[in-house]
Amino acid sequence: MPGDHAELRHLVARANNEVATAGLVVHAFGNASQVDRDEGVFAIKPSGIPCEEVSGKDIVVVALDDGEVVWGDNRPSSDTPTHRAIYNGMEDAGGVVHTHSRFATAWAQARTAIPCLGTTHADHFRGPVPVTRPLTDDEIAGDYEANTGRVILELYGPSGLDPDEAPGALVASHGPFSWAADATAAVRMAAAIEVMAELALHTMAIEPGTRPIEEALLGRHFSRKHGPLAYYGQP
Repeated sequence: MPGDHAELRHLVARANNEVATAGLVVHAFGNASQVDRDEGVFAIKPSGIPCEEVSGKDIVVVALDDGEVVWGDNRPSSDTPTHRAIYNGMEDAGGVVHTHSRFATAWAQARTAIPCLGTTHADHFRGPVPVTRPLTDDEIAGDYEANTGRVILELYGPSGLDPDEAPGALVASHGPFSWAADATAAVRMAAAIEVMAELALHTMAIEPGTRPIEEALLGRHFSRKHGPLAYYGQP
């Protein structure tokens, strides 16, 4: 049926299912979306429906420019304005995932960036997983979800981090958001952030004085998988 965005909805439903399969969410505590920039829309999980139960017919399609629902009878995720802010602020983001995964959320609640302590982390981020500043009382009382996206975007831009080198962030007192070329890749990034969060916690428990990975080793591992010098995997 023209205009129903069936393929996009199917991909997003499957990504939400994978979020649950990966153990990153409990029930409805998370969401995945994917954008179609040519059509000016993105598809996202409906509010309150467990990730493992979502199917393509449940997915809601939202306009990128004004956030209005253009397809679907369900109410979109309450985090929709945050996803929209990320898409509008990061032109290379094709998929976004938000979870309340246990270890990454613990770092977010501690309002502490996840330090890059080893090569597992360096394979995915060229440095720490950053954490936002806390939202102000006015930001919480106002357009809260959109403001959540805005504090993420504050970390990036011309004078900040590169979203390709730090493809995810912790929202202080809340939880992790990740992004990638599409929703499936964003799920994988969310899973990687959770592993990095757990490893950092255990490492700091063993040796609280552990220092971040050396810059040379960090750069070598990140560049093996990302950018023009990448040689990991198959052509």
